[in-house]
Amino acid sequence: MSSKKTQNMNRVKVSKYNEGDTLASWRESLNTIIFGSETKLGKSFDILLIISIICSVIAVMLGSVIKIQIQYSELLFYIEWFFTLLFTLEYGLRLISVRRPFLYARSFFGIVDFLSIIPTYLSFLIPSIKYMLVIRILRLLRVFRILKLSAYMDEAQVLMNALSKSWRKILVFLYTILTLVVVFGSLMYVIEGSEAGFTSIPKSVYWAIVTLTTVGYGDIAPQTPAGQIMASFIMIMGYGIIAVPTGIYSAELIKSYKSDAITNYACPDCGETGHDFDAVHCKYCGYLLYEK
Repeated sequence: MSSKKTQNMNRVKVSKYNEGDTLASWRESLNTIIFGSETKLGKSFDILLIISIICSVIAVMLGSVIKIQIQYSELLFYIEWFFTLLFTLEYGLRLISVRRPFLYARSFFGIVDFLSIIPTYLSFLIPSIKYMLVIRILRLLRVFRILKLSAYMDEAQVLMNALSKSWRKILVFLYTILTLVVVFGSLMYVIEGSEAGFTSIPKSVYWAIVTLTTVGYGDIAPQTPAGQIMASFIMIMGYGIIAVPTGIYSAELIKSYKSDAITNYACPDCGETGHDFDAVHCKYCGYLLYEK
């Protein structure tokens, strides 16, 4: 009786999560090719994509060299648009091949894919923005999945998980630092004044940030004994403050390493990877990955 009850519950789960979500056969095939690297076509697609990304980034970088830009401007223009249209087509196919395109569009790789094509279209309004196309280099992160370097993908996922869990604490820390530099900058403006280069509170806050982070450009420096004492206090404080976000992140990193291992299986619904090996549902969209 218990086994029949379990089977019925599994059927309810399948119908609950997958009802109305079935892709057409051609979209399923497209999903396997684009998001998978197990098949011959999928691996070939990923290798061609990586080659295209590398060539595109090289073309953008060469286009910033004045001599090359003058001599080969027309050729670079056509190359830029060729890769932009190619990546636009690929981005569209990725959206088509998943069940819920919006989830993929707002994922990390979805955002990177979008940002890798939009600068060319915006270049009609802002010509210099086309050089932001070098962001396409981020798409090469897929090389770890293609070359079966799952261990590296696992490590990257651990780092991302630790960062996502610690960002609120780091945000509170940054708010505290912002408050301190505003206070210190205002005090230094009162102590030193415009004669020493502290011509305004914003500029004094800039000095406080440079000093607290122990960067020390030296473009502005306190001249009075009171200002120098305060600067020394801020510099000493800076050494202790730098260790705080490192400690926060390290603590979360240790917790992440203690968690279960992850897999690089891509969810057919949103295209996200990084699920636990024993995961039944996608942790990003809730889609049923495996039926127990």
